[in-house]
Amino acid sequence: MDRKEVIAEAQHFLENEKQFHLGFLPTEQSNPKTRNLDQKFAKSTAEGIKNLQTIDRDVALAAAGIFASDEFARMVEVGTRALINGGKIIFSGCGATGRLSILLEAMWLKWFVNCECEFSALAPYKYRIKSIMTGGDYALIRSVENYEDYNVFGRQQVREIEIEANDVLIAISEGGETSSVLGTIDEALDRGADVFFLFNNPCEILAQHLKRSRLAINDHRVTVIELYSGPMAVAGSTRMQATTFEMLVAGAALEDILSQLIAATGTMTEKKEQQLARHIDYVEAFGRLLDDLEASAAVEAMSTYTDFEADIYRNCGRITYFADNYLLDILTDTTERAPTFSLPPFRKCDDAVAPPSWAFVKNPFLSTPATWETTLGRLPRCLKWHNNDYRALGADERICANPPKLDTEELYKFIIGNEPDASRVEAKPNSAVMVAAFAELADGPRGRFENAFMAGSKTFASQMRLLIGAADNDSAMAIPVSPVKTRLELFEHLAVKLVLNTISTATMVKLGRISGNWMSWVELTNKKLVDRSIRLISELGGVSYEEACHALFAALAERDKYAATISPVQYTLAKLKRIHIST
Repeated sequence: MDRKEVIAEAQHFLENEKQFHLGFLPTEQSNPKTRNLDQKFAKSTAEGIKNLQTIDRDVALAAAGIFASDEFARMVEVGTRALINGGKIIFSGCGATGRLSILLEAMWLKWFVNCECEFSALAPYKYRIKSIMTGGDYALIRSVENYEDYNVFGRQQVREIEIEANDVLIAISEGGETSSVLGTIDEALDRGADVFFLFNNPCEILAQHLKRSRLAINDHRVTVIELYSGPMAVAGSTRMQATTFEMLVAGAALEDILSQLIAATGTMTEKKEQQLARHIDYVEAFGRLLDDLEASAAVEAMSTYTDFEADIYRNCGRITYFADNYLLDILTDTTERAPTFSLPPFRKCDDAVAPPSWAFVKNPFLSTPATWETTLGRLPRCLKWHNNDYRALGADERICANPPKLDTEELYKFIIGNEPDASRVEAKPNSAVMVAAFAELADGPRGRFENAFMAGSKTFASQMRLLIGAADNDSAMAIPVSPVKTRLELFEHLAVKLVLNTISTATMVKLGRISGNWMSWVELTNKKLVDRSIRLISELGGVSYEEACHALFAALAERDKYAATISPVQYTLAKLKRIHIST
Protein backbone atom coordinates (compact mmCIF):
# COMPACT_ATOMS: atom_id res chain seq x y z
CA MET A 1 0.00 0.00 0.00
CA ASP A 2 1.51 3.34 -1.02
CA ARG A 3 1.44 6.55 0.99
CA LYS A 4 -1.62 7.98 -0.81
CA GLU A 5 -3.65 4.84 -0.11
CA VAL A 6 -2.67 4.94 3.59
CA ILE A 7 -3.72 8.59 3.87
CA ALA A 8 -7.01 7.81 2.10
CA GLU A 9 -7.83 4.93 4.48
CA ALA A 10 -7.05 7.04 7.54
CA GLN A 11 -9.12 9.93 6.21
CA HIS A 12 -12.00 7.55 5.46
CA PHE A 13 -12.01 6.36 9.09
CA LEU A 14 -11.90 9.96 10.35
CA GLU A 15 -14.69 11.23 8.12
CA ASN A 16 -16.97 8.25 7.43
CA GLU A 17 -16.68 5.95 10.46
CA LYS A 18 -17.66 8.45 13.15
CA GLN A 19 -20.26 6.05 14.53
CA PHE A 20 -17.29 4.03 15.82
CA HIS A 21 -15.50 7.01 17.42
CA LEU A 22 -16.45 6.14 21.00
CA GLY A 23 -14.15 8.20 23.21
CA PHE A 24 -17.17 9.95 24.74
CA LEU A 25 -18.28 6.68 26.40
CA PRO A 26 -17.12 6.27 30.03
CA THR A 27 -16.46 2.55 29.47
CA GLU A 28 -13.91 3.54 26.82
CA GLN A 29 -12.09 6.09 28.96
CA SER A 30 -9.07 5.85 31.24
CA ASN A 31 -9.94 5.42 34.92
CA PRO A 32 -7.99 7.93 37.06
CA LYS A 33 -7.81 5.41 39.93
CA THR A 34 -5.61 3.07 37.85
CA ARG A 35 -3.83 5.59 35.63
CA ASN A 36 -0.45 4.44 36.99
CA LEU A 37 -1.31 0.73 36.98
CA ASP A 38 1.90 -0.31 35.25
CA GLN A 39 3.96 1.57 37.84
CA LYS A 40 2.07 -0.13 40.70
CA PHE A 41 2.96 -3.53 39.28
CA ALA A 42 6.56 -2.45 38.79
CA LYS A 43 6.75 -1.89 42.55
CA SER A 44 5.11 -5.20 43.46
CA THR A 45 2.59 -7.62 42.00
CA ALA A 46 0.47 -7.42 45.15
CA GLU A 47 0.29 -3.63 44.99
CA GLY A 48 -0.81 -3.80 41.36
CA ILE A 49 -3.50 -6.38 42.13
CA LYS A 50 -4.86 -4.24 44.95
CA ASN A 51 -5.06 -1.30 42.55
CA LEU A 52 -6.98 -3.44 40.02
CA GLN A 53 -9.43 -4.60 42.70
CA THR A 54 -10.44 -1.08 43.72
CA ILE A 55 -12.56 -0.71 40.57
CA ASP A 56 -14.68 -3.77 41.39
CA ARG A 57 -15.95 -1.77 44.38
CA ASP A 58 -17.52 0.70 41.95
CA VAL A 59 -19.74 -2.15 40.74
CA ALA A 60 -20.81 -2.94 44.30
CA LEU A 61 -21.74 0.70 44.92
CA ALA A 62 -23.85 0.95 41.77
CA ALA A 63 -25.58 -2.42 42.16
CA ALA A 64 -27.86 -1.45 45.05
CA GLY A 65 -29.90 0.91 42.88
CA ILE A 66 -30.36 -1.71 40.20
CA PHE A 67 -31.72 -4.39 42.50
CA ALA A 68 -34.15 -1.89 44.04
CA SER A 69 -35.40 -0.73 40.63
CA ASP A 70 -38.76 -1.37 38.98
CA GLU A 71 -36.88 -2.41 35.83
CA PHE A 72 -35.10 -5.30 37.55
CA ALA A 73 -38.36 -6.44 39.18
CA ARG A 74 -40.07 -6.31 35.79
CA MET A 75 -37.33 -8.41 34.18
CA VAL A 76 -37.93 -11.14 36.78
CA GLU A 77 -41.72 -10.87 36.52
CA VAL A 78 -41.88 -10.87 32.71
CA GLY A 79 -39.28 -13.62 32.43
CA THR A 80 -41.11 -15.86 34.88
CA ARG A 81 -44.46 -15.30 33.16
CA ALA A 82 -42.96 -16.07 29.76
CA LEU A 83 -41.61 -19.43 30.92
CA ILE A 84 -44.84 -20.39 32.66
CA ASN A 85 -46.79 -19.56 29.49
CA GLY A 86 -44.56 -21.72 27.30
CA GLY A 87 -42.13 -19.05 26.10
CA LYS A 88 -38.34 -18.75 26.13
CA ILE A 89 -35.79 -16.35 27.59
CA ILE A 90 -32.93 -15.62 25.21
CA PHE A 91 -29.77 -13.80 26.26
CA SER A 92 -27.85 -12.11 23.43
CA GLY A 93 -24.38 -10.57 23.40
CA CYS A 94 -21.15 -10.14 21.49
CA GLY A 95 -17.59 -10.87 22.60
CA ALA A 96 -17.48 -10.90 26.40
CA THR A 97 -21.27 -10.45 26.69
CA GLY A 98 -21.82 -13.25 24.18
CA ARG A 99 -19.70 -15.57 26.30
CA LEU A 100 -21.66 -14.39 29.35
CA SER A 101 -24.93 -15.24 27.57
CA ILE A 102 -23.66 -18.75 26.88
CA LEU A 103 -22.51 -19.13 30.50
CA LEU A 104 -25.93 -18.08 31.85
CA GLU A 105 -27.62 -20.71 29.69
CA ALA A 106 -25.07 -23.32 30.81
CA MET A 107 -25.61 -22.48 34.50
CA TRP A 108 -29.36 -23.03 34.04
CA LEU A 109 -28.86 -26.35 32.23
CA LYS A 110 -26.34 -27.58 34.81
CA TRP A 111 -28.85 -26.99 37.62
CA PHE A 112 -31.41 -29.14 35.82
CA VAL A 113 -28.87 -31.92 35.30
CA ASN A 114 -27.99 -31.91 39.00
CA CYS A 115 -31.54 -31.58 40.29
CA GLU A 116 -33.77 -33.24 37.68
CA CYS A 117 -34.84 -36.06 40.03
CA GLU A 118 -35.85 -33.75 42.88
CA PHE A 119 -37.51 -31.19 40.60
CA SER A 120 -38.99 -33.35 37.85
CA ALA A 121 -42.03 -31.07 37.64
CA LEU A 122 -39.76 -28.34 36.26
CA ALA A 123 -38.48 -30.50 33.38
CA PRO A 124 -40.47 -28.58 30.72
CA TYR A 125 -38.44 -25.46 31.56
CA LYS A 126 -35.02 -27.03 31.07
CA TYR A 127 -34.37 -25.90 27.50
CA ARG A 128 -36.31 -22.62 27.68
CA ILE A 129 -33.22 -20.51 28.47
CA LYS A 130 -31.11 -19.94 25.36
CA SER A 131 -28.23 -17.75 24.21
CA ILE A 132 -27.16 -15.90 21.09
CA MET A 133 -23.52 -15.00 20.64
CA THR A 134 -22.51 -12.91 17.65
CA GLY A 135 -20.73 -15.38 15.37
CA GLY A 136 -22.31 -18.41 17.04
CA ASP A 137 -20.74 -20.76 19.57
CA TYR A 138 -17.54 -20.85 17.51
CA ALA A 139 -16.90 -17.27 18.70
CA LEU A 140 -16.82 -18.58 22.26
CA ILE A 141 -13.30 -19.86 21.66
CA ARG A 142 -12.04 -17.57 18.91
CA SER A 143 -13.07 -14.01 18.08
CA VAL A 144 -14.84 -13.61 14.73
CA GLU A 145 -13.50 -10.50 13.04
CA ASN A 146 -15.89 -7.60 12.26
CA TYR A 147 -19.12 -9.49 12.95
CA GLU A 148 -20.15 -7.10 15.71
CA ASP A 149 -20.32 -4.28 13.14
CA TYR A 150 -23.33 -5.87 11.36
CA ASN A 151 -26.86 -5.26 12.65
CA VAL A 152 -28.20 -7.79 10.11
CA PHE A 153 -26.09 -10.60 11.56
CA GLY A 154 -27.85 -10.17 14.90
CA ARG A 155 -31.21 -10.16 13.15
CA GLN A 156 -30.39 -13.40 11.33
CA GLN A 157 -29.33 -15.18 14.53
CA VAL A 158 -32.66 -14.20 16.13
CA ARG A 159 -34.48 -15.69 13.15
CA GLU A 160 -32.48 -18.90 13.44
CA ILE A 161 -33.25 -19.34 17.14
CA GLU A 162 -36.93 -18.67 16.32
CA ILE A 163 -37.85 -15.97 18.81
CA GLU A 164 -41.64 -15.61 19.02
CA ALA A 165 -44.15 -13.18 20.49
CA ASN A 166 -44.34 -14.94 23.88
CA ASP A 167 -40.55 -14.92 24.35
CA VAL A 168 -38.21 -12.54 26.18
CA LEU A 169 -34.93 -11.20 24.80
CA ILE A 170 -32.35 -9.91 27.30
CA ALA A 171 -29.78 -8.10 25.15
CA ILE A 172 -26.44 -7.31 26.79
CA SER A 173 -23.89 -4.84 25.39
CA GLU A 174 -21.18 -3.35 27.59
CA GLY A 175 -21.00 -0.15 25.59
CA GLY A 176 -24.67 -0.11 24.61
CA GLU A 177 -23.76 0.41 20.97
CA THR A 178 -22.79 -2.97 19.50
CA SER A 179 -24.53 -3.19 16.14
CA SER A 180 -25.03 -6.97 16.11
CA VAL A 181 -26.64 -6.92 19.58
CA LEU A 182 -28.87 -4.01 18.56
CA GLY A 183 -29.83 -6.16 15.57
CA THR A 184 -31.13 -8.86 17.92
CA ILE A 185 -33.26 -6.19 19.61
CA ASP A 186 -34.68 -4.95 16.30
CA GLU A 187 -35.65 -8.44 15.11
CA ALA A 188 -37.08 -9.48 18.49
CA LEU A 189 -39.25 -6.34 18.57
CA ASP A 190 -40.47 -7.04 15.03
CA ARG A 191 -41.51 -10.49 16.23
CA GLY A 192 -43.44 -9.11 19.22
CA ALA A 193 -41.15 -10.35 22.00
CA ASP A 194 -40.55 -8.53 25.27
CA VAL A 195 -37.11 -6.91 25.21
CA PHE A 196 -34.73 -5.86 27.98
CA PHE A 197 -31.50 -3.99 27.19
CA LEU A 198 -28.59 -4.07 29.66
CA PHE A 199 -25.53 -1.86 29.13
CA ASN A 200 -22.87 0.00 31.12
CA ASN A 201 -22.93 3.62 29.92
CA PRO A 202 -25.29 6.48 30.80
CA CYS A 203 -28.44 6.48 28.64
CA GLU A 204 -28.30 10.18 27.91
CA ILE A 205 -24.74 10.01 26.55
CA LEU A 206 -25.54 7.08 24.27
CA ALA A 207 -28.79 8.63 23.06
CA GLN A 208 -27.11 11.95 22.38
CA HIS A 209 -24.24 10.61 20.28
CA LEU A 210 -25.32 7.37 18.60
CA LYS A 211 -28.47 7.00 16.52
CA ARG A 212 -28.38 3.20 16.62
CA SER A 213 -28.37 3.24 20.44
CA ARG A 214 -30.91 6.07 20.65
CA LEU A 215 -33.46 4.11 18.62
CA ALA A 216 -33.36 1.21 21.09
CA ILE A 217 -33.18 3.32 24.25
CA ASN A 218 -36.12 5.53 23.26
CA ASP A 219 -38.32 2.66 22.04
CA HIS A 220 -41.16 2.28 24.57
CA ARG A 221 -41.17 -1.48 23.92
CA VAL A 222 -37.64 -1.83 25.33
CA THR A 223 -37.02 -1.93 29.08
CA VAL A 224 -33.64 -0.29 29.63
CA ILE A 225 -31.42 -1.28 32.57
CA GLU A 226 -28.44 1.06 32.80
CA LEU A 227 -25.54 -0.59 34.64
CA TYR A 228 -23.24 2.41 34.86
CA SER A 229 -20.36 2.16 37.35
CA GLY A 230 -17.66 4.25 35.63
CA PRO A 231 -14.57 3.48 33.50
CA MET A 232 -12.90 0.07 33.56
CA ALA A 233 -9.73 -0.75 35.53
CA VAL A 234 -7.96 -1.09 32.17
CA ALA A 235 -9.24 1.47 29.65
CA GLY A 236 -11.87 -0.12 27.42
CA SER A 237 -11.41 -3.63 28.85
CA THR A 238 -15.11 -4.27 29.35
CA ARG A 239 -14.48 -7.99 29.92
CA MET A 240 -13.71 -6.87 33.47
CA GLN A 241 -16.06 -4.64 35.53
CA ALA A 242 -18.74 -4.15 32.85
CA THR A 243 -19.24 -7.87 32.31
CA THR A 244 -19.00 -8.52 36.05
CA PHE A 245 -21.87 -6.08 36.64
CA GLU A 246 -23.91 -7.67 33.84
CA MET A 247 -23.25 -11.15 35.19
CA LEU A 248 -24.31 -10.10 38.69
CA VAL A 249 -27.59 -8.55 37.50
CA ALA A 250 -28.57 -11.01 34.75
CA GLY A 251 -27.52 -13.96 36.93
CA ALA A 252 -29.53 -12.65 39.88
CA ALA A 253 -32.59 -12.27 37.66
CA LEU A 254 -32.20 -15.87 36.52
CA GLU A 255 -31.82 -17.01 40.15
CA ASP A 256 -35.04 -15.22 41.10
CA ILE A 257 -36.90 -16.58 38.08
CA LEU A 258 -35.92 -20.13 39.06
CA SER A 259 -37.14 -19.53 42.62
CA GLN A 260 -40.44 -18.23 41.25
CA LEU A 261 -40.86 -21.34 39.09
CA ILE A 262 -40.18 -23.65 42.03
CA ALA A 263 -42.74 -21.78 44.12
CA ALA A 264 -45.29 -21.87 41.29
CA THR A 265 -44.97 -25.63 40.76
CA GLY A 266 -45.08 -26.45 44.47
CA THR A 267 -42.26 -28.97 44.12
CA MET A 268 -40.76 -28.40 47.58
CA THR A 269 -41.96 -28.72 51.11
CA GLU A 270 -42.68 -25.40 52.77
CA LYS A 271 -39.81 -25.83 55.25
CA LYS A 272 -37.24 -26.66 52.58
CA GLU A 273 -38.46 -23.84 50.37
CA GLN A 274 -37.99 -21.40 53.26
CA GLN A 275 -34.44 -22.64 53.65
CA LEU A 276 -33.45 -22.53 49.97
CA ALA A 277 -35.64 -19.81 48.46
CA ARG A 278 -34.99 -17.13 51.04
CA HIS A 279 -34.45 -13.72 49.54
CA ILE A 280 -30.81 -13.21 48.67
CA ASP A 281 -29.27 -9.80 49.25
CA TYR A 282 -27.22 -9.77 46.07
CA VAL A 283 -25.40 -6.54 46.94
CA GLU A 284 -24.32 -7.86 50.34
CA ALA A 285 -23.29 -11.21 48.82
CA PHE A 286 -21.19 -9.48 46.16
CA GLY A 287 -19.60 -7.26 48.80
CA ARG A 288 -18.67 -10.33 50.86
CA LEU A 289 -17.06 -11.88 47.81
CA LEU A 290 -14.96 -8.75 47.23
CA ASP A 291 -13.97 -8.77 50.92
CA ASP A 292 -12.66 -12.32 50.55
CA LEU A 293 -10.73 -11.55 47.37
CA GLU A 294 -9.18 -8.39 48.84
CA ALA A 295 -7.97 -10.20 51.97
CA SER A 296 -4.20 -10.53 52.26
CA ALA A 297 -4.19 -14.33 51.82
CA ALA A 298 -6.12 -14.11 48.54
CA VAL A 299 -4.00 -11.24 47.20
CA GLU A 300 -0.81 -13.08 48.12
CA ALA A 301 -1.97 -16.27 46.38
CA MET A 302 -2.99 -14.42 43.22
CA SER A 303 0.32 -12.53 43.25
CA THR A 304 2.31 -15.74 43.59
CA TYR A 305 0.44 -17.36 40.72
CA THR A 306 0.71 -14.25 38.53
CA ASP A 307 4.50 -14.19 38.96
CA PHE A 308 4.65 -17.89 38.11
CA GLU A 309 2.63 -17.54 34.90
CA ALA A 310 4.45 -14.36 33.83
CA ASP A 311 7.79 -16.18 34.20
CA ILE A 312 6.56 -19.02 31.98
CA TYR A 313 5.59 -16.60 29.20
CA ARG A 314 8.69 -14.45 29.65
CA ASN A 315 10.73 -17.54 28.82
CA CYS A 316 8.57 -18.32 25.75
CA GLY A 317 6.75 -21.15 27.53
CA ARG A 318 3.12 -22.29 27.58
CA ILE A 319 0.40 -22.84 30.16
CA THR A 320 -2.36 -25.43 29.82
CA TYR A 321 -5.23 -25.20 32.29
CA PHE A 322 -7.00 -28.43 33.26
CA ALA A 323 -10.58 -27.79 34.31
CA ASP A 324 -13.89 -29.55 34.83
CA ASN A 325 -16.89 -27.82 36.45
CA TYR A 326 -15.59 -24.33 35.64
CA LEU A 327 -14.08 -25.04 32.23
CA LEU A 328 -16.45 -22.60 30.49
CA ASP A 329 -15.51 -19.79 32.91
CA ILE A 330 -11.78 -20.44 32.42
CA LEU A 331 -12.18 -20.85 28.67
CA THR A 332 -13.91 -17.46 28.51
CA ASP A 333 -11.06 -15.63 30.22
CA THR A 334 -8.39 -17.46 28.23
CA THR A 335 -10.10 -16.80 24.87
CA GLU A 336 -10.48 -13.10 25.63
CA ARG A 337 -6.75 -12.66 26.22
CA ALA A 338 -5.97 -13.06 22.51
CA PRO A 339 -7.75 -9.97 21.09
CA THR A 340 -7.23 -7.95 24.28
CA PHE A 341 -3.46 -8.35 24.38
CA SER A 342 -2.61 -9.41 20.78
CA LEU A 343 -1.71 -12.94 21.84
CA PRO A 344 -1.85 -15.91 19.46
CA PRO A 345 -5.45 -17.19 19.49
CA PHE A 346 -6.34 -20.83 20.13
CA ARG A 347 -5.05 -23.01 17.29
CA LYS A 348 -6.98 -25.75 15.51
CA CYS A 349 -5.52 -29.24 15.46
CA ASP A 350 -5.08 -29.19 11.66
CA ASP A 351 -3.21 -25.88 11.62
CA ALA A 352 0.54 -26.42 11.48
CA VAL A 353 1.35 -22.82 10.55
CA ALA A 354 -0.14 -20.56 13.23
CA PRO A 355 1.74 -20.34 16.53
CA PRO A 356 0.16 -22.16 19.50
CA SER A 357 -1.63 -20.00 22.04
CA TRP A 358 0.26 -19.05 25.19
CA ALA A 359 -2.53 -20.55 27.31
CA PHE A 360 -5.05 -23.28 26.55
CA VAL A 361 -7.77 -25.21 28.37
CA LYS A 362 -8.40 -28.97 28.53
CA ASN A 363 -10.81 -31.32 30.25
CA PRO A 364 -8.95 -34.38 31.64
CA PHE A 365 -12.04 -36.62 31.64
CA LEU A 366 -13.74 -36.42 28.25
CA SER A 367 -13.08 -36.33 24.51
CA THR A 368 -13.33 -32.98 22.74
CA PRO A 369 -16.89 -33.46 21.36
CA ALA A 370 -18.08 -34.74 24.75
CA THR A 371 -16.34 -31.84 26.52
CA TRP A 372 -18.11 -29.29 24.32
CA GLU A 373 -21.50 -30.89 24.90
CA THR A 374 -20.97 -31.27 28.66
CA THR A 375 -19.56 -27.77 29.05
CA LEU A 376 -22.41 -26.11 27.14
CA GLY A 377 -25.07 -28.47 28.52
CA ARG A 378 -26.26 -29.01 24.94
CA LEU A 379 -24.98 -29.52 21.41
CA PRO A 380 -23.09 -26.51 20.00
CA ARG A 381 -25.08 -23.92 18.03
CA CYS A 382 -22.75 -22.81 15.27
CA LEU A 383 -23.33 -20.79 12.11
CA LYS A 384 -23.58 -22.53 8.74
CA TRP A 385 -23.72 -19.46 6.52
CA HIS A 386 -22.37 -19.58 2.96
CA ASN A 387 -21.45 -17.01 0.31
CA ASN A 388 -25.03 -16.41 -0.81
CA ASP A 389 -26.24 -16.07 2.78
CA TYR A 390 -23.76 -13.28 3.41
CA ARG A 391 -24.65 -11.55 0.15
CA ALA A 392 -28.35 -11.70 1.06
CA LEU A 393 -27.47 -10.08 4.40
CA GLY A 394 -25.52 -7.30 2.69
CA ALA A 395 -22.13 -8.20 4.13
CA ASP A 396 -18.87 -6.77 2.85
CA GLU A 397 -17.74 -8.48 -0.34
CA ARG A 398 -14.53 -9.62 1.41
CA ILE A 399 -16.69 -11.75 3.73
CA CYS A 400 -18.96 -12.91 0.92
CA ALA A 401 -16.05 -14.01 -1.25
CA ASN A 402 -14.25 -15.83 1.55
CA PRO A 403 -16.70 -16.58 4.37
CA PRO A 404 -15.15 -17.83 7.61
CA LYS A 405 -15.80 -21.42 8.64
CA LEU A 406 -17.80 -21.23 11.87
CA ASP A 407 -19.60 -24.59 11.93
CA THR A 408 -19.48 -27.34 14.55
CA GLU A 409 -16.88 -29.33 12.65
CA GLU A 410 -14.51 -26.38 12.86
CA LEU A 411 -15.28 -25.89 16.56
CA TYR A 412 -14.29 -29.48 17.31
CA LYS A 413 -10.85 -28.81 15.84
CA PHE A 414 -9.99 -26.99 19.05
CA ILE A 415 -8.87 -29.99 21.11
CA ILE A 416 -10.12 -29.05 24.57
CA GLY A 417 -10.76 -32.69 25.56
CA ASN A 418 -8.39 -35.30 26.95
CA GLU A 419 -6.75 -36.17 23.62
CA PRO A 420 -2.96 -35.68 23.61
CA ASP A 421 -1.77 -32.37 22.16
CA ALA A 422 1.94 -32.23 21.41
CA SER A 423 1.83 -28.47 20.81
CA ARG A 424 1.27 -27.86 24.52
CA VAL A 425 4.54 -29.51 25.55
CA GLU A 426 6.89 -28.83 22.63
CA ALA A 427 8.03 -25.48 24.04
CA LYS A 428 10.03 -25.24 27.23
CA PRO A 429 9.15 -24.29 29.88
CA ASN A 430 5.60 -25.59 29.94
CA SER A 431 3.24 -26.27 32.79
CA ALA A 432 -0.08 -28.01 33.37
CA VAL A 433 -2.22 -26.06 35.84
CA MET A 434 -5.16 -27.75 37.56
CA VAL A 435 -7.82 -25.11 38.29
CA ALA A 436 -10.12 -26.55 40.94
CA ALA A 437 -12.82 -24.59 42.72
CA PHE A 438 -15.30 -25.03 45.54
CA ALA A 439 -17.03 -28.45 45.46
CA GLU A 440 -14.19 -29.87 43.37
CA LEU A 441 -11.83 -29.34 46.32
CA ALA A 442 -13.82 -31.69 48.55
CA ASP A 443 -12.33 -34.76 46.85
CA GLY A 444 -8.96 -34.04 48.44
CA PRO A 445 -5.45 -34.78 47.16
CA ARG A 446 -6.34 -38.27 45.85
CA GLY A 447 -9.73 -37.45 44.44
CA ARG A 448 -11.21 -37.95 40.98
CA PHE A 449 -10.07 -34.60 39.58
CA GLU A 450 -6.54 -34.88 40.99
CA ASN A 451 -6.09 -38.39 39.58
CA ALA A 452 -7.33 -37.39 36.13
CA PHE A 453 -5.11 -34.31 36.16
CA MET A 454 -2.00 -36.30 37.05
CA ALA A 455 -2.75 -38.87 34.36
CA GLY A 456 -3.34 -36.20 31.71
CA SER A 457 -0.34 -34.04 32.55
CA LYS A 458 2.45 -36.63 32.65
CA THR A 459 4.19 -35.21 29.59
CA PHE A 460 4.33 -31.65 30.94
CA ALA A 461 7.53 -30.26 32.41
CA SER A 462 5.72 -29.22 35.60
CA GLN A 463 2.35 -29.46 37.30
CA MET A 464 0.77 -26.66 39.31
CA ARG A 465 -2.50 -26.22 41.19
CA LEU A 466 -4.60 -23.06 41.41
CA LEU A 467 -7.26 -23.68 44.05
CA ILE A 468 -10.18 -21.26 44.36
CA GLY A 469 -12.18 -21.59 47.54
CA ALA A 470 -9.56 -23.41 49.58
CA ALA A 471 -9.12 -22.03 53.08
CA ASP A 472 -7.09 -24.78 54.77
CA ASN A 473 -4.57 -25.78 52.14
CA ASP A 474 -0.79 -25.73 52.24
CA SER A 475 -0.55 -24.57 48.62
CA ALA A 476 0.80 -21.06 48.11
CA MET A 477 -1.70 -20.75 45.28
CA ALA A 478 -4.86 -21.49 47.28
CA ILE A 479 -7.29 -18.56 47.26
CA PRO A 480 -9.60 -18.68 50.30
CA VAL A 481 -13.07 -17.44 49.37
CA SER A 482 -16.52 -18.49 50.63
CA PRO A 483 -19.27 -17.23 48.31
CA VAL A 484 -22.92 -17.07 49.29
CA LYS A 485 -24.69 -20.24 48.09
CA THR A 486 -27.37 -19.90 45.42
CA ARG A 487 -29.14 -22.43 43.23
CA LEU A 488 -27.27 -21.50 40.04
CA GLU A 489 -23.96 -20.99 41.90
CA LEU A 490 -23.87 -17.37 40.75
CA PHE A 491 -21.26 -16.22 43.25
CA GLU A 492 -19.00 -19.23 42.69
CA HIS A 493 -18.96 -18.32 38.99
CA LEU A 494 -18.35 -14.65 39.82
CA ALA A 495 -15.46 -15.66 42.07
CA VAL A 496 -13.79 -17.69 39.31
CA LYS A 497 -14.32 -14.83 36.85
CA LEU A 498 -12.81 -12.21 39.17
CA VAL A 499 -9.81 -14.39 40.01
CA LEU A 500 -9.05 -15.24 36.37
CA ASN A 501 -9.62 -11.66 35.16
CA THR A 502 -7.27 -10.35 37.84
CA ILE A 503 -4.55 -12.92 37.17
CA SER A 504 -4.65 -12.65 33.37
CA THR A 505 -4.63 -8.84 33.42
CA ALA A 506 -1.90 -8.73 36.06
CA THR A 507 0.22 -11.14 34.02
CA MET A 508 -0.05 -8.93 30.94
CA VAL A 509 0.91 -5.82 32.92
CA LYS A 510 3.98 -7.68 34.21
CA LEU A 511 4.89 -8.49 30.58
CA GLY A 512 4.60 -4.86 29.44
CA ARG A 513 1.42 -5.27 27.39
CA ILE A 514 -0.35 -2.49 29.27
CA SER A 515 0.92 1.09 29.23
CA GLY A 516 -0.41 3.14 32.13
CA ASN A 517 -3.85 1.56 32.21
CA TRP A 518 -4.24 1.21 28.42
CA MET A 519 -4.11 -2.04 26.42
CA SER A 520 -1.18 -1.11 24.19
CA TRP A 521 -1.11 -4.59 22.56
CA VAL A 522 -4.76 -4.63 21.53
CA GLU A 523 -5.65 -6.60 18.37
CA LEU A 524 -7.48 -4.44 15.79
CA THR A 525 -10.24 -6.91 14.87
CA ASN A 526 -13.08 -4.37 14.54
CA LYS A 527 -13.68 -0.65 14.13
CA LYS A 528 -14.27 -0.07 17.84
CA LEU A 529 -10.77 -1.38 18.57
CA VAL A 530 -9.28 0.80 15.82
CA ASP A 531 -10.84 3.84 17.51
CA ARG A 532 -9.64 2.68 20.93
CA SER A 533 -6.10 2.31 19.62
CA ILE A 534 -6.17 5.79 18.10
CA ARG A 535 -7.30 7.29 21.41
CA LEU A 536 -4.57 5.38 23.26
CA ILE A 537 -1.93 6.74 20.86
CA SER A 538 -3.38 10.23 21.19
CA GLU A 539 -3.27 10.21 25.01
CA LEU A 540 0.09 8.46 25.52
CA GLY A 541 1.74 10.01 22.47
CA GLY A 542 0.56 13.53 23.19
CA VAL A 543 -0.90 14.11 19.71
CA SER A 544 -4.33 14.91 18.29
CA TYR A 545 -6.84 12.20 17.40
CA GLU A 546 -6.36 12.99 13.71
CA GLU A 547 -2.56 12.74 13.88
CA ALA A 548 -2.81 9.51 15.89
CA CYS A 549 -5.17 8.05 13.27
CA HIS A 550 -2.83 8.76 10.37
CA ALA A 551 0.13 7.43 12.35
CA LEU A 552 -1.69 4.17 13.18
CA PHE A 553 -2.79 3.51 9.59
CA ALA A 554 0.75 4.16 8.41
CA ALA A 555 1.99 1.64 10.98
CA LEU A 556 -0.55 -0.95 9.82
CA ALA A 557 0.77 -0.58 6.28
CA GLU A 558 4.27 -1.38 7.57
CA ARG A 559 3.22 -4.39 9.60
CA ASP A 560 5.48 -6.80 7.77
CA LYS A 561 8.41 -5.05 9.48
CA TYR A 562 7.36 -5.75 13.07
CA ALA A 563 4.27 -8.01 13.37
CA ALA A 564 5.99 -10.77 15.32
CA THR A 565 7.71 -8.54 17.84
CA ILE A 566 5.47 -5.56 18.64
CA SER A 567 1.87 -4.39 18.35
CA PRO A 568 0.80 -1.74 15.82
CA VAL A 569 0.00 0.58 18.72
CA GLN A 570 3.40 0.23 20.35
CA TYR A 571 5.13 0.52 16.98
CA THR A 572 3.19 3.74 16.36
CA LEU A 573 4.09 5.15 19.77
CA ALA A 574 7.75 4.32 19.18
CA LYS A 575 7.70 6.10 15.81
CA LEU A 576 5.98 9.16 17.26
CA LYS A 577 8.58 9.34 20.00
CA ARG A 578 11.40 9.21 17.45
CA ILE A 579 9.73 11.91 15.37
CA HIS A 580 9.26 14.18 18.35
CA ILE A 581 12.84 13.65 19.52
CA SER A 582 14.23 14.44 16.07
CA THR A 583 12.23 17.65 15.78
